[in-house]
Amino acid sequence: MTPLARILTARIAADGPMSLADYMAECLLHPRHGYYATRDPLGVAGDFTTAPEISQMFGELLGLCLAQAWIDQARPARFVLAEIGPGRGTLMADILRAIRAVPAMADAADVHLIEASPALRARQRQTLGDGVTWHDHIATLPDAPLFLVANEFFDALPIRQFTRHGAGWRERQIGLEDGTLRFGLGPETAFPLLAARIMGTAPGEIVETCPAAGPIAAEIATRIARRGGAALIVDYGGWRSLGDTFQAVKAHTPVDPLAEPGEADLTAHVDFEALATAMTGAGAAVTGMTTQGRFLERLGITARAQALARGMEGAALAAHVAAHRRLTHPAEMGEVFKVIACHPIGCPAPAGLDPAGPDPAP
Repeated sequence: MTPLARILTARIAADGPMSLADYMAECLLHPRHGYYATRDPLGVAGDFTTAPEISQMFGELLGLCLAQAWIDQARPARFVLAEIGPGRGTLMADILRAIRAVPAMADAADVHLIEASPALRARQRQTLGDGVTWHDHIATLPDAPLFLVANEFFDALPIRQFTRHGAGWRERQIGLEDGTLRFGLGPETAFPLLAARIMGTAPGEIVETCPAAGPIAAEIATRIARRGGAALIVDYGGWRSLGDTFQAVKAHTPVDPLAEPGEADLTAHVDFEALATAMTGAGAAVTGMTTQGRFLERLGITARAQALARGMEGAALAAHVAAHRRLTHPAEMGEVFKVIACHPIGCPAPAGLDPAGPDPAP
């Protein structure tokens, strides 16, 4: 039993079952035993690999996408260039390298990172140096035009799960069975926030909600609607939550999410409809939802891959070709990962996304 498992077991024994959201928050962010508080989880030696760690092409193209949005909005003389959930800082490093090719843009950028993990902040400082300001919350960013990226951030926010039961819902909870953590269901309740989902679900089906996602998306959108800018949100998920997507990964392998609290990464698919609703409700425009593969192809990833491949051979060339495939192919990250963008109403949509609106939900 992990140290955090003992803490959670004692808490449940004293207070009763906890929601999945509370369980995820403790497992990921407990100050002493939480997953993100205690390690760098990325890379071959870690538990998972994100797109920026696969190839520099990903960050470069996102950087040029933001650059075009900056140009389209009359090149603000000072702006906040921010990333929320910035991992090792690799994506921001690639973005900065790309925008240095755009006259005056890099000089106009103030770099800010929203990161709760002390371990990852230290790694980001190694990657980016000291010319960065760190924040615990997006609310403390400066009041300025905001150009922001969020790659695989929203999937790690704690979720609640509800199982359709008759005309109501039963919340999935974590309880104890013979002293061991087990899933269970709470009593049937109406849950007014889920009233609109009754018509589109059948008894026994699961709907997930993410209480923290809407307020964060709304904060991003409010700033962009008021001061200008753009946000690119890249994550895995779909247009509307349906089904159990809660998962745990350790050493790049799926594991039981209750087996070793604090020792595995916990995530769930992102409900892009909920994000879009929060952002449009805050007064911004939303463009997407587009698959990652289509988005990167529209931005020119194949041409960039061909340019980088010149002079490569052997294992380096094979790894480069594999990275391009992993980012774009439907059987890899190209289909399950989606992209939406937030921008001011009346401004051109960021490049690579369909200005007509979301792609059809899968």
